[in-house]
Amino acid sequence: MMSIGWLPAPFAAPPGVCAGVTTRAGGTSVGALGTFNLAAHVGDASACVAENRARLRAALSLPSEPLWLAQVHGIQVHVDDGGKGPTVPCDAAVTAVPGRVLAVLTADCLPVVLVSRDGQRLGVAHAGWRGLVGGVLEATVAAMGGVGDGLLAWLGPAIGPAAFEVGAEVRAAFVSACPGDAVGFVPNPRGRWQADLALLAQRRLARVGVAAVTASGWCTAADPQRFYSHRRDPASGRMATLVWRHD
Repeated sequence: MMSIGWLPAPFAAPPGVCAGVTTRAGGTSVGALGTFNLAAHVGDASACVAENRARLRAALSLPSEPLWLAQVHGIQVHVDDGGKGPTVPCDAAVTAVPGRVLAVLTADCLPVVLVSRDGQRLGVAHAGWRGLVGGVLEATVAAMGGVGDGLLAWLGPAIGPAAFEVGAEVRAAFVSACPGDAVGFVPNPRGRWQADLALLAQRRLARVGVAAVTASGWCTAADPQRFYSHRRDPASGRMATLVWRHD
């Protein structure tokens, strides 16, 4: 029986492709990081992170150690060929190598899994609002061949619109690039805006031809039992969203 928190991605992935997201259950981290933190950059004990990552690999019978990225809210995409991994910070990765496990870490930002319809090409991206504005999803689609209608997408847990309050500058960054993205923002009584990351991501994917999108609808901020949330708890751990293909 699996001893870690794991939510399979409920979308029609091709045969042999596995994807999903961890929860905060089943690990060794303590305090605000309790218990299944998988990030090495949030002040957790290195022994706890190492043990949690070992449990992840064992519980899911992963074919390899996940390709852990140094994420910086940018748009750099690592094109993986089965080597040692990226040498520069990246917020997305793609691969066509069977058994290669791609991963991104999140705690409010939107994790996006991309899979070609034949299951041969995989991608994953870390998409907060800065990454979305910058074009991390468009860059990931381009790195996968640029044929959006040949891809399936799954949007994992992220901060939902009821919890994600932003300033006018964030809305302006989206709307200046595409006026129609105004639909992703609702004014609130404080003179600010409630932003819908998942909707904004779907709109950006649609503009590069990715129409087959499944959104989890899970809000990290509203579900403290399952998910870490940096907005809710600044000293927060990170979940991992993974995708891989068996031989």
